[in-house]
Amino acid sequence: MILSHKGLWMKIIVVFLLVAANMFGVDGAAGHMVEVLPKVDIGKKLYDTHCAVCHHPDRIGLDGPPLHKKSLRSYKVGVLSDKIKNGFPQTLMPKYEFLNPYELLQIARYIKKPLDQNIIWDKKDIDGSLTTFKDRPNPLNIQDIEQVLPVVEREGDKVWVMEGEKILSKFHLDHVHGGIKYTMNKENYGEFIFVPTRDGWVQKYSLKTGKREPKIRACINLRNLSISKDGKNLLTTCLLPKQLVISDIKSMKTKKIVPLDGKVSALYEFYSKDRAMWTYRDKPLIGMLDTKTLDISYIKIEEPIEDFFIEPFEEFIIATSRGGKSMKVLELKDFKVVFEESMEGMPHLFSATYWYNDGQFYFATPHIRKPYVTVWQMFDWKLVKQINTGGDGFFVKTHPYTPYLWADNGTDELVLIDKQTYKKTILTPRKGKQYIHTEYSGDGKLAYLSLYEADGEIVVLDTKTQKELVTYKANIPVGKYNFVNKNRRFYPRLFGQTIYEQNTKNTKKLNDYEKRSLKAYKDSIKK
Repeated sequence: MILSHKGLWMKIIVVFLLVAANMFGVDGAAGHMVEVLPKVDIGKKLYDTHCAVCHHPDRIGLDGPPLHKKSLRSYKVGVLSDKIKNGFPQTLMPKYEFLNPYELLQIARYIKKPLDQNIIWDKKDIDGSLTTFKDRPNPLNIQDIEQVLPVVEREGDKVWVMEGEKILSKFHLDHVHGGIKYTMNKENYGEFIFVPTRDGWVQKYSLKTGKREPKIRACINLRNLSISKDGKNLLTTCLLPKQLVISDIKSMKTKKIVPLDGKVSALYEFYSKDRAMWTYRDKPLIGMLDTKTLDISYIKIEEPIEDFFIEPFEEFIIATSRGGKSMKVLELKDFKVVFEESMEGMPHLFSATYWYNDGQFYFATPHIRKPYVTVWQMFDWKLVKQINTGGDGFFVKTHPYTPYLWADNGTDELVLIDKQTYKKTILTPRKGKQYIHTEYSGDGKLAYLSLYEADGEIVVLDTKTQKELVTYKANIPVGKYNFVNKNRRFYPRLFGQTIYEQNTKNTKKLNDYEKRSLKAYKDSIKK
């Protein structure tokens, strides 16, 4: 039988539609394509191309967290593909809007699969990973530890140590992420820093000799670090395996491993007592560690905590729950909720900043994937202001030396927000280069900006005038960690500086928090 041209084309179209129907079905409930053919693991290929560089070829995590069935069990495949497209909240993960729905779905399905094996990383593995270095002494000759700040150059795999406008040293560390901690005890005050990587390594570095001390691999994928008040114990929380590793600060050898039955949010030490605490994102529990005896206790709470910080006087924690739709304040003496506010957009509490003005204490926080910063009054707890920043930023910072909050908004703009009037001023440090994260020198006179690009920079400004003083090239610079501004124990002193400058002389009218702050500031002047 001879087909006409019209009949031939109709047959071709029918065959094409039948093949397409076999390859792709539609899941009407989820509104996503459901692939039947081909059998090739396209998800793995796409993962290797777009995801493995941050999450490891075996999905055990590098700069990004591990991705597997257990870690992603709270996400349905359709929701997960949307998260991949738009980026996960509270992370620096880029958006993958250029991938089509089919590709996003394949990646989501692949990363929901179980890992090939149960990951174990025990004392033998940790202590066996201990690595020593033969660095020659390179004394940094630090003039004032309070003006020191390490800088994380993420894609350069380097950590810088700066004082003032100068770089004192640099050292290499693969997959360096951030969250640097200092020793604060009397014997080693400001002598060592500990630098974590996402793939579980912790590098000890001497600010005195300029040498790398031993490093260990505490786990496969690391959440954060903390150091006990007495400076004897290094505390490392891990996402893979889920555990808390307690190491001896001096030798870096393992003292104790505590299994964590849940997804840890973060662990923070107290400066006023020998305790550290952590929360779970998937369990209504708070873990409490006695950092001297290493005993652990648990406190039941109403619901899981996604993120939290301990306020500067260590009497309350400010926390988010319900996927960031609720912010609450818990009193630490009994963990009862004393304040709660519903909201849209998860607060990025890790980057909250604090200040004092005219009888009140405040904090401000950006909100993930939302174009605003919120200002909150502390201790009588209330929302003061929501300020549109023009884009979804990640950090907001301030210091008594500046009248502004310094916020990023995901673009090349630096948003200065007046702390009294909330009026905005927009600066552009470099046209077309994304600005992210400000840190200050301990005295606040210098401001350090990160330009978050492969051909990025660390830009040092005069805080008062915003005049550029010096700039250094950097490959994806991110966090900067000043000795004063990154240690909660100094925040009352910073409040006290403002109280002192505002001429609050009649101490009888000061509340307890103001008195403690003013005393901390006056004691620092004497020293």
